[in-house]
Amino acid sequence: MSEKIKVNLKVNGEDVTYEIAPEATLLQALRDNYNYDVKNGCAVGECGACTVLLDGESVKSCVTLAAACEGHEVWTDKGLGEKDKLSRRLQDAFVECGSVQCGFCIPGFVVAGVSYLKNVGDPDRKKIRNYISGNLCRCTGYQKIIDAVEKVALEMERGEI
Repeated sequence: MSEKIKVNLKVNGEDVTYEIAPEATLLQALRDNYNYDVKNGCAVGECGACTVLLDGESVKSCVTLAAACEGHEVWTDKGLGEKDKLSRRLQDAFVECGSVQCGFCIPGFVVAGVSYLKNVGDPDRKKIRNYISGNLCRCTGYQKIIDAVEKVALEMERGEI
């Protein structure tokens, strides 16, 4: 067993210090510290259930070393929904559009959708589909997920958000 190291991060707007194994992923560090909205779907970067924002960019936390995130800012779906109006609106749009079935993949999709809205924002379904293509859902077709992101992008375009 390896010796623990300390990693300082800002998680959901709060400064935190995690004691972790040097080889721990960001996913492991977050879940070991009660961030259960970050899901462990595959642990190899294929499904996107573990997607978080790292310094504003969506990343798969299961293939990101926690130690490499020293001093960086991490946002999870729950933190975004609590503190960011756009993220909260997207979460609500997922419910309104019927985008949620089992819910396991949804936190990762919401984070990817928030990243799309903040970095691209175009209500173009093809662009949305391409942007969220790193996230997998085994319950739904992706239409309702795309509907939710498109709905919020259109609201942004109209200046409603």
